[in-house]
Amino acid sequence: MGAVADAIERGVDVRGYFVWSLLDNFEWASGYSKRFGLYYVDYPTQARILKHSGSWYRDFAAAFNRMR
Repeated sequence: MGAVADAIERGVDVRGYFVWSLLDNFEWASGYSKRFGLYYVDYPTQARILKHSGSWYRDFAAAFNRMR
């Protein structure tokens, strides 16, 4: 996030930021039987439900933005 903030300060037109982790690859490898990530996806309805980790990341990003 620091690198993204630096890029914005240098004039880069950043319109989004995707959170991705190595754990996402493990989710794929296990056939989605284990769930990782910031949202729980209910496959039958495709509803996305924010998980505790998603709430934490939202708050972290907001605090980071206030510091910049």
